[in-house]
Amino acid sequence: MEFGFFLKKAVTYFVEPFGMVLTLFLIGLFFLFTRKNNRSKFFLSLALGIMVLYSYPPFANYLVQNLENKYPKYDYKKNIKYIHVLGGGHNVDPEQPLSSQIGGASIKRDLEGILIYKKTEGSKIIFTGYEGITDIATAVMNARLAMALGVKEVDLIVNGLPRDTREEAEFAKSIVGDDPFILVTSATHMPRAMMLFESLGLNPIPAPTNYYKNDFKSYFQAPGLDSFLKSKIAMHEYIGILWNKIKR
Repeated sequence: MEFGFFLKKAVTYFVEPFGMVLTLFLIGLFFLFTRKNNRSKFFLSLALGIMVLYSYPPFANYLVQNLENKYPKYDYKKNIKYIHVLGGGHNVDPEQPLSSQIGGASIKRDLEGILIYKKTEGSKIIFTGYEGITDIATAVMNARLAMALGVKEVDLIVNGLPRDTREEAEFAKSIVGDDPFILVTSATHMPRAMMLFESLGLNPIPAPTNYYKNDFKSYFQAPGLDSFLKSKIAMHEYIGILWNKIKR
């Protein structure tokens, strides 16, 4: 199980934008130092071309909005008992306040889940997510933030063991069974999350947050690191969706 988990992470790294560009660049350098100039030019040019493409704002925006437009924002009108907030990363630097220790994606998921909780009488929040490279689980950190913002501890269900979306879905099923529940995660991640949860017979109601898409302005925009990051996030989800379809 451990080997399979880390193998999946390793393979994903090398087929996502940064890993792909780095691999092609290193191959190009290898051919350069072995004096195979034509092959070197090909791989170095390919690495540069892919980097520019993924850094181009309209292309990055196209990738993310195709994912984020699939589900509308939550309407806050349903009376659903359980709200499942998926983990999204954190750090445990004691010099930072709690608000900075929660990752950017994670804090927006937390806030959306808390808003829904505040507007839904009798509801409970499920937090999941493992510790990553730290010694405290994301689920625990998210629960701390929720309590700091007024959520009652008795209304929290915290599990710091799930390491990926499938394991989060399996835990949710043990709590909610076949009943509908609110699923809170990043808008880019929502299509893959819904696919996984529904494949296990769950009935999630999507509440997407943490959007990356922008209003389209012009094709005449310079490549940038922000756009490359958007492309990386989007491609991670497309690869995950493809992998889930292959496994079915």
